[in-house]
Amino acid sequence: MSDSVKTRMQTALTAAMKARDEVALSSLRQALAAISVAETAGSEQVVLDDAQVLAVVAVEVRKHHETADAFVTAGRPEKVERERAEAAVLEAYLPATLSEEELDGIIAAEIAAAEADGAAGMKAMGKVVAAVRAKAGPTADGAAIANKVKAALSAHG
Repeated sequence: MSDSVKTRMQTALTAAMKARDEVALSSLRQALAAISVAETAGSEQVVLDDAQVLAVVAVEVRKHHETADAFVTAGRPEKVERERAEAAVLEAYLPATLSEEELDGIIAAEIAAAEADGAAGMKAMGKVVAAVRAKAGPTADGAAIANKVKAALSAHG
């Protein structure tokens, strides 16, 4: 069996320490801390599987991008580059995201499936969004999926 995502990240953290790579060190420490918090958040400690770890990493990547966008708005370009670099370190652990065409294809198929089950128009939105998110994976942007599904249902219905 191959190493888990978490194990690969811990190995990369050690390598970043040895190489004195501040960007990788910072982003990996933050992500591993977030994973540890997620593992100890409930009433008992759990070990996250790779899909759950990737979901945590995806949240951390999104946080870095949001922070970079905030720095752009605030006129702090020197901080933007660091946030984008830290996001890029973590993005290497995420599976490739779907293209717009692939996502549109999944949405069209799920709308057709919902209509076949008798759910049409905006009443099918929740069902379609849930099905698309399940197929798109943990790294997909839920808000973007919801917006695309809403637009497709509006045009379709």
